[in-house]
Formats: sequence, structure tokens, C-alpha cells
Amino acid sequence: MTDHPSDDTPVQDPWARLRAATPARIGLGRNGAGLPTGALNTFRADAARARDAVHAPLDFDALAAGLPDLPVLRMASAAPDRPTYLRRPDLGRRLSDADRAALAPADPAPDLVFVVCDGLSSAAIATHAAPFLKIVTEQLSDLTLGPVVLVREGRVAIGDEIGGALGAGMVAVLIGERPGLTVADSMGLYLTYGPRTGRQDSERNCLSNIHTSGGQSYETAAAKLAWLVREARARGLTGTRLKEEAPALAAPDPAKGIGAPD
Repeated sequence: MTDHPSDDTPVQDPWARLRAATPARIGLGRNGAGLPTGALNTFRADAARARDAVHAPLDFDALAAGLPDLPVLRMASAAPDRPTYLRRPDLGRRLSDADRAALAPADPAPDLVFVVCDGLSSAAIATHAAPFLKIVTEQLSDLTLGPVVLVREGRVAIGDEIGGALGAGMVAVLIGERPGLTVADSMGLYLTYGPRTGRQDSERNCLSNIHTSGGQSYETAAAKLAWLVREARARGLTGTRLKEEAPALAAPDPAKGIGAPD
């Protein structure tokens, strides 16, 4: 006679192994025609966190206070407010008239200028911009760095106008990336050689997904940017013709502080 399991015998979850390998929402189950209560509440909380990241204003005073010891300029795009910024991406790509008139070439001309924009996630910039800049400026200490330019309601291309006006050899734009349901505070970085108004996206190199919840670490992103900056100077270009082939970052050496190559 064969024994049959009772109806209350636990059944192994076939999705458990896959769920452990990805943050994607898979195998959530169902409650009638909808999601189980726990999964639904988690979804709603993550969606609210993403909306807040887009709409919450960035505290530029707190950001400036945590930056490395470099001059700081504060500017705004041509988008007068957040709703306009979201509806009119073109206005976020250029400076306000007053700030454009106030910019003048830096003396000496900087090799690199960092531009920090709130972008589509103020949470990303508030959390990651200052600690990342502290690490990367140490790795680029042999270069002439211009002022750190903080831009309200800015998009990536605004760095072209700023870098060109300051006479910078390169511009690196830090910006809050569009938040998702998994990560709401991811920061992106865009490097452009010879910045000037009208540069195309194909003329930039991008490092994305910089955050502390499983994304690129500050140390890894800083090492990659330092490599790109030096290669860009040597070759006179960035973009699709400059492939990111930085050597793998070594494990952190406690004696040296950060895990950057020697």
C-alpha cells in the first residue's frame, strides 16, 4: 500500500531559488485575482519612494556643506520649477539667463569640472554625491579641478554649457537617475571631453547605477572615472570611441583606506 501525503504537507516553493538571485518581482503568488497583501504593500511603498525621489526638493545647503574643499557655484536651469522641469526636458538642458550671464572662464582653465544636478532623484544626489566626490577628487589630485557647480532642475546636457563657459577640458555631470521600484537613489555620471553646447549623447561616457544597495560602489565608480579621464586626455575624445576598459578594482586594502589601484 502506497502512502500519500496529506493535504497539509508543505510544498517547496519553486520560485525561491530564482527570487534569491534577482531583485525583480517574480513568483509573488496571488490572493484571488490580486497580489497577496504583503507583496501589494511592498509594491505601494516602493512606488511611493520612487515618486518622492522625483518630487522631493534637494537640500543644496546640506549638499554644499559635505563637498570636498573646492569652490562651489550654485546655479539653476531655465526650468523655473519642478513641474516645468518634468514637462520640459529642454529647459533643464540649459542655464537660466541670469546664471549664463554670470559665468566666465576660470583662471587657470580647469582640466575637469564637476557639475552636480538633482535630476530625477534628489535622494540619489543627497546620499551619494558628496562621499563619491571626496573619493574621486583624491584620485584626480594631479589635475586642475574647477569649482563644483550645483544646478537646480538640471539635466545632463547642461554640463556642456557650464564646462564650455568655464573653459574646462572636460566636464563630469553627476545626476540623480530615474528611480525604479527596486532602487530610488541611483546616481549616474556622464563625462564629456571638450564640453560645448550642442554635444551629442554619443560623445559622452556614462557610469550608471552608483549607489550602496548593490550598485557600483563609490570606489569602483571613482576608479573607472579616473581611468576614463586620463584616457580622454590622452586621446582627445570621449563617447562611443572611448571604451570603458579600466582594470578591475582590487579588494580594499585597510592600510590604504580605499580600494583604488596604486
